[in-house]
Amino acid sequence: MPAVESGPAPDTAAPHPEEMKATVDLRLGASVSIKATARATPAGLIAAALLASAVLVPLAWPARARARGRSF
Repeated sequence: MPAVESGPAPDTAAPHPEEMKATVDLRLGASVSIKATARATPAGLIAAALLASAVLVPLAWPARARARGRSF
């Protein structure tokens, strides 16, 4: 069995052909600087939307029942 090297992941992963990238550099005064980067693929965005809807849709049912004055 070949040896498997374990170590830190490379700084950049293999690029995806439809990958979207974003970078934000926020400066507040002379001493505070925040830099953020993000990468996303269309499949990842769809998965995030499905996950958010799976959480938020069930929360809407008790809210609608409460607004109508019924108990659920």
